Amino acid sequence: MKKSGFNFATTYMTLPEYFYTEGEPETAASPAIVIVNSPLAAALGLTLSDFTAKEQAELFSGNRLPQGATPFSQAYAGHQFGHFTRLGDGRAHVLGEHITSAGGRFDIQLKGSGRTPYSRRGDGKAVLGPMLREYIISEALHHLGIPTTRSLAVVTTGEPVVREAIMPGAILTRVASSHIRVGTFEFAAAIQKKDAVKAIMEYTIQRHYPDLSQSDNKAVALIQRVMEKQADLITHWMRIGFIHGVMNTDNMVLSGEAIDFGPCAFMDSYAPDTVFSSIDEAGRYAYGNQPGIAQWNIARLAEALLPLIDDDTGKAVQIAVETINQFPDMYQHRWQAMMRAKLGLYGTFPGDEQLISDLLDWMHNNRADYTNTFLAISQMDKPAGQLYEQKNFEDWYLRWQDRLVKNTEPRESSIAMMRSVNPAVIPRNHRVEEVLEAATRDDLGPLQQLLPVLEKPYDSNEAVKPYQAPPEAGERVYKTFCGT
Repeated sequence: MKKSGFNFATTYMTLPEYFYTEGEPETAASPAIVIVNSPLAAALGLTLSDFTAKEQAELFSGNRLPQGATPFSQAYAGHQFGHFTRLGDGRAHVLGEHITSAGGRFDIQLKGSGRTPYSRRGDGKAVLGPMLREYIISEALHHLGIPTTRSLAVVTTGEPVVREAIMPGAILTRVASSHIRVGTFEFAAAIQKKDAVKAIMEYTIQRHYPDLSQSDNKAVALIQRVMEKQADLITHWMRIGFIHGVMNTDNMVLSGEAIDFGPCAFMDSYAPDTVFSSIDEAGRYAYGNQPGIAQWNIARLAEALLPLIDDDTGKAVQIAVETINQFPDMYQHRWQAMMRAKLGLYGTFPGDEQLISDLLDWMHNNRADYTNTFLAISQMDKPAGQLYEQKNFEDWYLRWQDRLVKNTEPRESSIAMMRSVNPAVIPRNHRVEEVLEAATRDDLGPLQQLLPVLEKPYDSNEAVKPYQAPPEAGERVYKTFCGT
């Protein structure tokens, strides 16, 4: 095969063999390129310009493996909607760890690449709609400035896949700092093999947080670092109204990146109890529950690490609980700072928290659009429109203006700060569904129109206006699906 620029130096397989199983992707019948992320490919140092479309399809389907690839699937477990389950990569193969010229290390994974020993009764396949959804959402999050796994390519396989209907099969190439999950640690604890938890802890620290290697208690230090990373990530999600949809422990990676975009969506009207996932009937992973679920997931990580926290189980539990209980304050501090930025507030003054909560209450009571409300107030002038003529809003607006006067920075700086954190455009659910539906009809036009808009989400201009409007009643998306 032509040289693609992949530079694999895979370390995950230095772990004990029970953490993974070697095996190649299944052969795709007739792969065809849907999209290749050329800017990401360039950033990774890949050289695909000499590849024909057919050769690229062979590469990103796994039919032709790049030099140095050593495909494997990972074993892990997870609490799915609160229930513990043994899992693993049931439809994914990691080709290896690609090293960039700058020394960055990234997992290159094919998703939808066929059965593995962890497939259970699954077919190991993926379909076009969900793979394109992951491409769209992951790239949108990246351009919104949020730590996330990314999407390098999507190919169709030329094979039908049976889900709720017969759909075109597809494979996504995912790029991640790693796929080490909370569920990986849960798996290590569950198999009850000597030193399994220690092996994955030492590997994780070496790969992601080498500065922790000299810590007095590496297990506690790792928990604390993961808490910080997750507090940052969830704060970003709340900033843009993102709802992950399936915050199971196997979908929380220790690198702090967002991962696995199945039944995810962006909130239109502000409501903390918003849920889009078709399988989250009880609202466990609703927008407003995400911080608490993050803490719950970290508690499962701490449980797996208990033997390494202290030899005395009782003392280990006490230390773990004290550590985990720091999360609410850690998150709240970040959330308040984020909300002050969304409102252009410099410094901290009495009444700031009330000002924030009153605006959110007004938005909730009036079903105001989350993104567009913050965009509207990120201007020099008072927002126009019937919604903003309500007395409750006008009273709030005057209080906000009085608070802005207390800023140590000029009003222009406040506006600039607000525009840097309040997006002008997000991947609206109804727009994403339009793109996916068109793609299944071999019409990639809507996808090619949407992606450039999402690459500059903080720019507000005429070109993005069609993508800013909330859905009409008949366009509203109430449920999204994971595609498995």
